[in-house]
Amino acid sequence: MSMFPAADLPRRRTLAALLGGAALLAACAIAPSTVAPAAARAALAPTGTLRVAVYPGSPTSLVEPAPPAAMRGVSVDLGRSLAARLGVPAQVVVYPRLAEALAAVQRGDADFTITNATEQRAKLVDFAPTLVDLELGVLVHSSSRVTAADKMDEPGVTIGVSQGSSSERVLGGRFRQAKLRSFPTLDAARAALRLGEIDGFATNKAILFEQAQRLPGSRVLDGRWGSEHLAPAVPKGRDAGMPFLRAFADDVRRNGELVRASERAGLRGTAAPAQ
Repeated sequence: MSMFPAADLPRRRTLAALLGGAALLAACAIAPSTVAPAAARAALAPTGTLRVAVYPGSPTSLVEPAPPAAMRGVSVDLGRSLAARLGVPAQVVVYPRLAEALAAVQRGDADFTITNATEQRAKLVDFAPTLVDLELGVLVHSSSRVTAADKMDEPGVTIGVSQGSSSERVLGGRFRQAKLRSFPTLDAARAALRLGEIDGFATNKAILFEQAQRLPGSRVLDGRWGSEHLAPAVPKGRDAGMPFLRAFADDVRRNGELVRASERAGLRGTAAPAQ
């Protein structure tokens, strides 16, 4: 099933153009059947298995916990694709939240994930080129006093964020009047929003649209307060595998794999890359 209804076909074409048509065929692009060089395989999957770190509640990672065959998410699908090209099995490891998945990659307990490629995170892990940009927004309930994504910083307003997220860091440095409240899981944040304990929950719109489907009466506000740049991440020190990983990122954008993974996961909230 397509991620967009038929009436929204122009939007689907825009996503396809952003994710597929914008990426040129690189000279080092790899075909799905290509077996990785031994050095790349040893660097990217040193245990002989590609351990893919994901967390539930986000189409960019894992939509929701499920048996392995039913798992959906961009990190899940592209992690499995990378493992196939490396010629090794994939092991999808589910962590409660993004911060723990990222920490596992940093420690070398996991080999691959897809996350927002910030300058701060680039000090902890290595990134391949950006796959897709996402708008940052805010999810509100019907009774919320927040009316615009760029007008959250008001007296008496409390905005929820995920613990250890880039949203927590950015908004924490930006807010002068509103308060931040961090949550260990998306379920906890959604419950707080339902009970009126927070006025909104801020993160990328891929997560927000997914959470809105689980919370009747909620909606994602129009507009954005920033953007995220999602890219494949691997532990530091795996330089021998980086040319192969960069070629992989280029290829999945070019050949439609990224679009298919995004649609299967129901990814929404994509943004045009910053100029």
